[in-house]
Amino acid sequence: MNLGIIAAFAYGIFAIVGGIIGYVQARSLVSLLSGGVSGLLLILFAYWHLQGQPWGLTLAAFVAGVLVVVFALRFAKTRKFMPAGLMIVLGALALVLMVHQLVVK
Repeated sequence: MNLGIIAAFAYGIFAIVGGIIGYVQARSLVSLLSGGVSGLLLILFAYWHLQGQPWGLTLAAFVAGVLVVVFALRFAKTRKFMPAGLMIVLGALALVLMVHQLVVK
């Protein structure tokens, strides 16, 4: 297993956990649904890549990129590091690792 796949799995787990925390703290159903869906997509695409589908990591990188943009817009609006800033940092790191893995291959 390479770092790109690990990053996709990890960021997917963080997205799911973040959605659950958002729901518990603020009763935000949008956080729960968006975190759950995006996290499951990241995990699913990483799994597909692990199973030999070369496009799996590409789709995971796309989802991570979309999440980084969404959280950057949220951070620009709220100026609060938690949760948007943290998810930007984690997402950017995951995205760099996934893109690096795609370029190296």
